[in-house]
Amino acid sequence: MAARDPEATKARIFEAAVAEFARHGIAGARIDRIAAEAKANKQLIYAYYGNKNELFASVLEKKMLDLAISVPVDPDDVEGWVDRLMDYHAAHPELLRLLFWEGMEYGTAELPHEAERQEHYARKVAAVRDGQARGVVTDAIPASDLLFLLVAMANWASVVPQMKRVLVGAEDTDADRLRASIKKAARRIIAG
Repeated sequence: MAARDPEATKARIFEAAVAEFARHGIAGARIDRIAAEAKANKQLIYAYYGNKNELFASVLEKKMLDLAISVPVDPDDVEGWVDRLMDYHAAHPELLRLLFWEGMEYGTAELPHEAERQEHYARKVAAVRDGQARGVVTDAIPASDLLFLLVAMANWASVVPQMKRVLVGAEDTDADRLRASIKKAARRIIAG
């Protein structure tokens, strides 16, 4: 009989949940499919993560933490940060899909673990405020608004690839041109 490895099982459940939620959202996701993909007992999912909403919140929280660690906000190199952010989302498209599903399903209602999410974003806004205090980023736009605008510019093409294809084009040269335009726009926004 094989030895049980709870951490390996949790990791398989997590990865299966990421794929399931990214593909189907919260309402459309099925615990049965997650269990089958993870080769785990469905009851283990409930034991480890609670209900489906809690599993989604855990998945999103961990993915957001990975982004924060991998691509910290850098007010001293906004263009480089935009590049790294776009590259991260190109390599990990599931995060934006998860955020999009969350937005569609929760709208403006309070999120599970919202206090933790606010802390997550408060650290990013603090980095922008620090850049403003040091004069490397304009203070003409509030730090939270500035961060929102920069993230939106960097991420929108990944969220709506069909719009990008129709408006910008589908060739690699089109993607390169758009990236350069986004970085130029970011440079202008932070200059005030």
